[in-house]
Amino acid sequence: MAKLVSTLFSSLDGVVEIDPTWHFPYFDEHMGAAVDEDYTGVDTLLLGRVTYDSFAGAWPGREEAGEEDAVFAKRLGDLRKVVVTRGDADLGWRNVERIDGDLVEAVTTLKETPGIAKVLVAGSISVVRQLLAAGLVDELSLLVHPVAARKGERLFDEGDTIYPLRLLRSEVFPTGVVHLVYGPSELPGSEGYDEAKEHVPGEA
Repeated sequence: MAKLVSTLFSSLDGVVEIDPTWHFPYFDEHMGAAVDEDYTGVDTLLLGRVTYDSFAGAWPGREEAGEEDAVFAKRLGDLRKVVVTRGDADLGWRNVERIDGDLVEAVTTLKETPGIAKVLVAGSISVVRQLLAAGLVDELSLLVHPVAARKGERLFDEGDTIYPLRLLRSEVFPTGVVHLVYGPSELPGSEGYDEAKEHVPGEA
């Protein structure tokens, strides 16, 4: 079974809809290395349509321009890209295909495909929400910026189901960005206040 990793840039107040105003001032060599880590070993890049259009509208031109980011742009172009979209228009980039049918069923099949070891979901907020609800996300990689965005779409919307997570690893960058990688988990117990009150601080 392939590992499915979701990678997202996040503000301190949970906004994962990127605003260049608060994102790029924190993008340094440490964040670049974290992004490289997320993309290492990826067999398939899974993208929602909005994120895909953003990628396809920028990275092919950056590859052609041949500047410092051209190597990563080529890397993205060479990756197999699977796009969640209902449209049938030409997607306009190499190595790209559409998901057929139900998202959860298609991603489950993708994870079970022999030869695929790692699937990366970049951005694609609505896709990640559906995959979290279906229990298909193995790692949630969050690059949390030390800024309150105050507006924008957040990853976790209102719902009845909670998502207990286990911290797999963490790193603090000189800019104050914190790289947090979580995996699925269970609550540590079913205790309530009666059990917790023994740990309430006493006299100083």
